[in-house]
Parts: sequence; structure tokens; C-alpha cells
Amino acid sequence: MPAINTPTSSAANYLPDNFTLCNPLTFTEIEKSFTDLEEVEIEQVLPELQQTEEPDRHVTGRRFFDIEDFVEHCYTNAKKFSVIYNLLEMNEGSIYINPHSNVQNIFEDILNSEEQEYPIYICDVNDLIAKFKLWKKVFPRIEPYYAVKCNNHPIVIQVLATLGVNFDCASKFEIEQIISLKVDPSRIIFAHICKSASHIKYASENNVKLMTFDCEEELFKIKNNFPEAETILRIKYDDSNAESNFGIKFGCDPYTEAEELLKISFRENLKVVGVSFHIGFLSKNPSLFYKTIQAAYHVFQIAAKLGHKFYLLDIGGGVLGTDDNLAALYAEYINKGLNDYFSDDSIRIISEPGTFFVQSAFTLACCVQLVKKKVTKNVQTDKSIYYNYYINDGVHGDFAVIMYHDIKYIPRPIKNTNETLFLSTIWGPTCDVADKVCDQVLLPKMDIGDWLLFNNTGNYTQVLSSKFNGFGSKKIYNIINYENMLLLRTKWPSNYCNFIIKQSEEII
Repeated sequence: MPAINTPTSSAANYLPDNFTLCNPLTFTEIEKSFTDLEEVEIEQVLPELQQTEEPDRHVTGRRFFDIEDFVEHCYTNAKKFSVIYNLLEMNEGSIYINPHSNVQNIFEDILNSEEQEYPIYICDVNDLIAKFKLWKKVFPRIEPYYAVKCNNHPIVIQVLATLGVNFDCASKFEIEQIISLKVDPSRIIFAHICKSASHIKYASENNVKLMTFDCEEELFKIKNNFPEAETILRIKYDDSNAESNFGIKFGCDPYTEAEELLKISFRENLKVVGVSFHIGFLSKNPSLFYKTIQAAYHVFQIAAKLGHKFYLLDIGGGVLGTDDNLAALYAEYINKGLNDYFSDDSIRIISEPGTFFVQSAFTLACCVQLVKKKVTKNVQTDKSIYYNYYINDGVHGDFAVIMYHDIKYIPRPIKNTNETLFLSTIWGPTCDVADKVCDQVLLPKMDIGDWLLFNNTGNYTQVLSSKFNGFGSKKIYNIINYENMLLLRTKWPSNYCNFIIKQSEEII
């Protein structure tokens, strides 16, 4: 089947106006809608449609009463047509509707389709949806406000918005990204205690009312730039075993500092509506949530005595997403704390999960650019072979989080092998000697051009990547199965996304 060259401009520039959910369509009508596109011809895209085994179901002339009927018919005949389908999105990539669930097989398909120069991500939208369902199961009362800073990939934002997830933004830029999707401002919390005045004014202009503070100075900054804001007092209560403790930079002490700040806000006629906290990045102590909820309740009691009318508790993030059983353990302590101290259903409970939703949804593939073999003396075997591999991504790119936290990524080769394993070090592509991705890992002998997979690379990877030494480019492929595509299509407003048909040989 010949490849089809589609326009390189934004998807919105070439989406046919009449290609919408409720219009009855025929392929003849679809073909007419593309007549002004010089490089796209429907008869090239689907040459086998006239060869179906059911003459009465020839696609030309058959009417489809909505887009789901159209996609379902084509999907069920995908093997005949050798066609896949995609969702259009804002900037990069498409969501490929693919029956395969094995990410490694999809990587192999991509690598076999054309030569790849840059690192490659697979974003598994099915995993995003599974995490949303898990959240609703284990935290039925808690409204998730996704932490955009964790991963702001457009597909992630669009899918979560579609599912009804709200958003935690930390800057004007992040707020802009969310409201560009026509997400209601009431679904955004400006959760940063150090906001520039211009960003507060932008929030005011766009009616993003919820925002946090933890000191008198920030409180007056909010008063001067957005006096109608609904503020949330951030307290600190750290997990000492967490990968990152936020209390050294953010939050007031709930027992020694909160009361004075609430007195000032009441005197200045500023509206404080609740309490927020975050026990730490990659927390390892689920039981600490219970104690922190107890501390938040203490602040609620002080506020009530002072005349404040609190209605919101924000329990922050810190819940991991790579282990369903671990999420259930967190839920045990969190839900018990809420039942013991916030049983009143009039109190809204929200959270700011980031890692939970995206960590396991992304898999990164990197190409081996150089192999160095090192032979050293070994007392037992006389010699020991060690390999140094240089790949096309590193700590100045998608592995930047390694520089800040004790996080280890374990690579695995895409090609299956039962060969002998050797101790190996993996280096990034830059001139920086500190650009080391992992050390002392066991790998089979790799060759230049081989690819390694890194699982659980959805959180704090792309957002921290730089262009140091001119590196940093990447490709992102997004996949979804048919059932989840239909789930999104029933929820997705027309201003978020539309369906088109597109032939592709990248993923079959």
C-alpha cells in the first residue's frame, strides 16, 4: 500500500469542517472534503475497500450515521484494509488506535518502519485511563487535580481533561495550556506559594480563583493583585524518608504559624477556604498521610474559631502509580484519616497527583551510538569483560531527574536474547563527564544501532529535558485500544479533538 504524505501543518488546518460526530457520512462525501488537499486522496488510502467479501457493505455509498459507526466498521475490517486510525491533537503526534497491548512489539514495529535518529517514547493512553479508574476505585471521595508540572505532554492533558480530571498549575504558562482547551477555570488550582504578580493578575483575568499561600508576604501580594481570590493555606508535614521534602521550602507549621496567618487574612478581609499539604515527592511512608490530615483538621478548628468558613482540603501528591497494591495501602491511611477527621461531606477533598497518573504510562527507547569494550584482570577468571554504552539520551535530557534524586532506571534490550550478561555502564550523548544514566547494570553484549527500553519514564522526564550540546529532540507515539477510544469519544468535547482516517505503515 502506498504511503500517504499528510500536511505538516497543525491538524486543525486540514480537518474537514463537515467531519463531525453527528453528520451522516459516506466515503464519497469524505473524499470530496479532501479535494483541496493535493497530497491526500481517499482512493489511495483505502484501495481495498471495493474488494470486501460483502457486496452490500461496500464502503462507497454506505452511510454512517455517526463517527463511531464509521470507525467501528473500519476497525473490524482493519486486517483487510491494512489501515489504522488516529485522533488528532494539538501539537505533536497522534493517538494510534492499535489492538496490540505489548509496548515492546509496538517499538519493534516503529523501528522496522523507518530509521530513527532520536529517542522514542510510547505513551500508553490505556495506562492513563487505567490509573484514572484505579483512582476512582481507591479514592472515591477525592477529586484529582493533575500536577501539570509532572508531564505536560498535550495528549496527557487532553485525555485527563476528557476524563474529568482537574488541574494543578504552578505558573501562567501551565494555566494557559489548560484554558487553551476550554477547561473551566473552576477546574484549576494555582498551587504555588511563590507567584509573580503578573501571574496572579493573569489568574485574575481568567477567573482562576483557587490559589495557595504560606506566608504573610504572599498573602498581601494576592490581596494587591487578586483580592477576590479564594486562598488555601499550605502547611508542612514532611515524610523524612521521601525522595524530596518540600517543608524546607514550602508550607507553614500547622501548630505554631498557621493561626497568625489566619488572623491576618481575616483582618484583611481575604477569603481563605481551606488547607493544603504535600508530604513529599516519592513518599515511602503512607501512614504519614493520616497524621497530616489530623494536623490539617487542627487548622480547620482554629479557622472556625476565627470566623473563616473552610470548605476544602487539599492532600497534595506523593501517591505512587506503579503498584496497584501500594496505591491501595496509601488509600487505607488516607481514607481512614478522612473518615476520622473530615466525615462531613460538605468539605471538598482534592489531591494533586502527578506521578500516579503518568509514571508507568510512558516507556522510553534509546539507541546505542557507541560501544566500548574493556578487559580487566580478575583473580578468579584471569580476565573480566566490561562494556560502556553511549546512548542518544542522558541526564541533560529525559534522565535529568537522576541529577536531583536517587532514582535508578533499569534498561532492557528490545531484542530478545539469552546471551551472557556483562556488567555495563550507560552514558549519555553529551560532552559532560557526569552524563551517566546508569552504572554496574547487567546487559547482554549490545551493538551500535541496538535499542534499550526504560520503563516508568512518564514523570519528571520530558519536562526537565534541555537542549544542552544540541541534544534533546525526541519522538512520541501515543497508543490506545479500541474500547478506550470509544470511551474517550463519548466524553470528548468537539473542541478538544476530532477523528480522521489516516493510512500509516508505522504501527500495524
